[in-house]
Amino acid sequence: MQSPRTKILVLVPFPVSDEQLALRANQLDAAALPEGVDVHFKPTKAAPSNYVSHHDYVLADMSMLESGLHAEADGYQAVCIDTVSDSAVSALRSMLNIPVVGPGRTMYAIASMLGRRFGIVTMWKQWFPLYERVLADIGLADRCAGIRSIDVTPDNRTLLAGKDHALPLLLDAARALVEEDGADVICLGSTTMHEAHEHLQENLDVPVINPGPMSYFVAEALVALGLSHSPSAYPPPLVPKPDVVHAMLDAAATADAERR
Repeated sequence: MQSPRTKILVLVPFPVSDEQLALRANQLDAAALPEGVDVHFKPTKAAPSNYVSHHDYVLADMSMLESGLHAEADGYQAVCIDTVSDSAVSALRSMLNIPVVGPGRTMYAIASMLGRRFGIVTMWKQWFPLYERVLADIGLADRCAGIRSIDVTPDNRTLLAGKDHALPLLLDAARALVEEDGADVICLGSTTMHEAHEHLQENLDVPVINPGPMSYFVAEALVALGLSHSPSAYPPPLVPKPDVVHAMLDAAATADAERR
């Protein structure tokens, strides 16, 4: 009898075109997942323009929560968040029984297995608080050797397209993390930077972690092992209100469309 296929849903944190969604899905090229694993990418209905303030963090959590609420009912066995901010991980865990994997916390935990200390290389300094929040949440701040930015404004929809000049800058920053800050492992500071992974790994003598593909592998492994998050750590709400969440995001999407 044929084994059932494993379905993983990846939540993209912005409303994007089909072409832009395909750029995100290109992360699968770096993930040689086992046969029988299907990965689908789903954008949010609305989102902040970027993640640089607490206002943005709240909107991001709501948009990602709404996008993933029906994943389990739709037949998915796991959910992955396509942003190192791990937006809505805790909220979705409180609503779903299937594994919800955040690439940020997953990357830092695995980096801690591969070396004594890790460094984060990123596009701009405005994202530093995102890393610090997740590191504090999972108790690994003391394992981070440093965070270095190249101060190139990112584009969360076209990724590194047209930014070939960013690759040598990212390499220089990663080398500084290793040679000056003492990092044994390099973490990419965004799933939108996945196109830089191959270049960095070819030119560095330490492991470079590509957070998106790694999260898919972890999700698949959790499904195969029959593991998921603990309900005592992520208890369900006494009165779930998914209709309220959907209504809020529908209204947000309408407001965004009218603004455009």
